[in-house]
Amino acid sequence: MTVTDLVSYEDALAAYDPVMGLEVHVELGTKTKMFCGCSTALGADANAQTCPTCLGLPGSLPVVNATGVESAIKIGLALNCTIADWCRFARKNYFYPDMPKNFQTSQYDEPIAFDGYLDVQLEDGEVFRVHIERAHMEEDTGKSTHVGGATGRIHGARHSLLDYNRAGIPLIEIVTKPIEGAGERAPEVAKAYVAELRELIKALGVSEARMEQGQMRCDVNLSLRPNGTEKFGTRSETKNVNSLRSVERAARFEIQRHAAVLSSGGKIVQETRHFHEEDGSTTPGRIKEEAEDYRYFPEPDLVPVAPSREWVEELRATLPELPRVRRNRLREEWGVSEHDMQSILNAGAVDLIVATVEAGADAAAARKWWMGELARRANEDGVELAALPITPVQVARVAELVAKGDLNDKLARQVIEGVLAGEGDPDTVVEKRGLKVVSDEGALGTAVDEAIAANAAIADKIRGGKVAAAGALVGAVMKATRGQADAARVRELILEKLGVEG
Repeated sequence: MTVTDLVSYEDALAAYDPVMGLEVHVELGTKTKMFCGCSTALGADANAQTCPTCLGLPGSLPVVNATGVESAIKIGLALNCTIADWCRFARKNYFYPDMPKNFQTSQYDEPIAFDGYLDVQLEDGEVFRVHIERAHMEEDTGKSTHVGGATGRIHGARHSLLDYNRAGIPLIEIVTKPIEGAGERAPEVAKAYVAELRELIKALGVSEARMEQGQMRCDVNLSLRPNGTEKFGTRSETKNVNSLRSVERAARFEIQRHAAVLSSGGKIVQETRHFHEEDGSTTPGRIKEEAEDYRYFPEPDLVPVAPSREWVEELRATLPELPRVRRNRLREEWGVSEHDMQSILNAGAVDLIVATVEAGADAAAARKWWMGELARRANEDGVELAALPITPVQVARVAELVAKGDLNDKLARQVIEGVLAGEGDPDTVVEKRGLKVVSDEGALGTAVDEAIAANAAIADKIRGGKVAAAGALVGAVMKATRGQADAARVRELILEKLGVEG
């Protein structure tokens, strides 16, 4: 099926009700792997960070990473889950070249955290509750690089290279219960859920959750059922989706694809799917196994995990203010609407504004510069706001110079331009470019006199009561001073010299 074979999204929702399930894998930021002491640092030569345990060599024995368990408990608590008194690992058996043991050490029916929820806020302010089935511990696989062929996948490749540095890195898999009732907003709910989950994970400090680096990735399970029915349809699973926008696009595409198949009398195949960024489509992967196909059984080489209630409560006491609570508090402190707060969140500016305020700026000024000039520059450069080469401290200094009257907005934008160009901190740019506001009354008076003399007709209109015409003279003075005059003071001087009250 191609993109052109899809039914319209509206027609799909007119006939069918989407049901989703989201499985999010989070790579934990531990220093060592889940079951051995090998480093998890990025950038090492292929297979340099391996040992007999993560290579699955005979006779090697795993040992559980305590920090990994602690991170799992924190995630479970933040997701309002019940933390198990006793749980254990299992072997998930399947063969694939990037699985050196031919099984993955995971958890199946005895996860460390279960039965939770996460409230997510949609763009119009509506709050949707996503129920969590479980959060369980497991290990990542190695990395396969398929050489040759047109797609970079194994089909058509001449040969494959295997790097086991990633094998054994700790993962937490967070699995939702079936998400029902979202209707036409299902793709939006999926995106909002993953976004909120990412913010929560980052707030906990257990992972950087950088989706573009594979530290967090989402499998989108989707099925359709005819409107008014209860039985779930056959699901597809779009694997390893690695951006918020792509999660939304994958869900939307699958709704349209499923509807097209079902409307034409076809049957949905239970399979994995690959997502394609270039057009937002998905293509078949492999037939999806059921749980029994993995032949789960308890891992005999690892003792069960039994966190004490005291330890769990100690960890609960260390949880930070969670993202949604923090955003609501900041929204009230900053005096902004929910819509504006959502825009700030979407721009990735919340933490930047907070840091700018902590550096001494007024909240309104911090928002103004990050959501205005800096957001524009980030958009032009095609980068995240946080990737711009300017710090919250530097933005706070620009705001301070404006507040003191040393800069006006036009000059402040030039200062920001200089900082972004690598010319130094704001004070250095001001000095090098000579950008301070002209505040000397004598110099301003001279510039105003010259503007009045050069524009006698406009001056007469102002004397005649057309005060609005003063804007033209203000413009002339600003041009003469290269934009470095205080426009408000210039207007006052013009009216004083012409004997007119403002």
